[in-house]
Amino acid sequence: MFLETISEYALKLRNIFLSFDITDLLDILLVAFIIYQAIKLLRDTRAFQLIKGLLFVLVAFGIIMALDMQASEYIFKTLFSNLILVLIILFSPEIRHALETAGRNGLKSFAKRFFVKGDRVESNSKIKTAVSEFVKSVSNMSENKVGSLTVFERKTLLGEIIKTGTVIDAAATSQMFGNVFFPNSPLHDGAAIVREGRIHAAGCILPLTQNNNVNKELGTRHRAAIGMSEQSDALLVITSEETGIISVAEKGNLVRNLTPEELEEILIKGLITEKKEKGNIESFLEFTKNRMGGMFDEKK
Repeated sequence: MFLETISEYALKLRNIFLSFDITDLLDILLVAFIIYQAIKLLRDTRAFQLIKGLLFVLVAFGIIMALDMQASEYIFKTLFSNLILVLIILFSPEIRHALETAGRNGLKSFAKRFFVKGDRVESNSKIKTAVSEFVKSVSNMSENKVGSLTVFERKTLLGEIIKTGTVIDAAATSQMFGNVFFPNSPLHDGAAIVREGRIHAAGCILPLTQNNNVNKELGTRHRAAIGMSEQSDALLVITSEETGIISVAEKGNLVRNLTPEELEEILIKGLITEKKEKGNIESFLEFTKNRMGGMFDEKK
């Protein structure tokens, strides 16, 4: 019986290969293209949060079906009957961006990105160099009381935030950071985004925190840094233009009065050290607890 089953599956597999033609190959490539673009669309924005919300709705619907809750079941069935329309409405900005990108870059650009390994894999040495250069610049800005706000992107890609600023894709040198945040320069008031050891964009607008417990004396830069850290896993560094104080925000927490050495240690641990996410957060919260006395006690 077992041998017959194996023989039957082998025969089916042989027939599939014999009937395989160029149309099937094109079909597979088209499906791969759609899946790739969908994943890229979700990774490059915060739309992943919507996906988690939809999964929660599906789980709730399963429970409602199991409990035979007829009124709720009717509402959910009505919702799912128009699921395609709902998804188009929810993801309309991302879909439009994907179509615009496809039209602008064309098939050649897609083929290059699809078959060549992504440019997000960078060596630790490159990131360490960028951190070292950044700390030099921050130290200088702190001494001269130059305001700055820098976002170090991690797993959560900040495509939506980058679109609010100007993409520069420049080497992360102390001189370049100094130019970006030079007082009265066009990009000075926005945030700089550092992606994999390079200054990817500048002049970006960040969401302000809605936390009412934040000290009212904190300025816009600090509120924006806290807000961005609440909505992503990024590390944000702020220098105050009034006091020169260096601060770091992560996961809604703000640590102030940092020295350049402490800043470099936090950035290296957060960007280089390969630990579980929980370990990074716990380490940062422990550091925050030790510095609690300096938290939220200074002006912008």
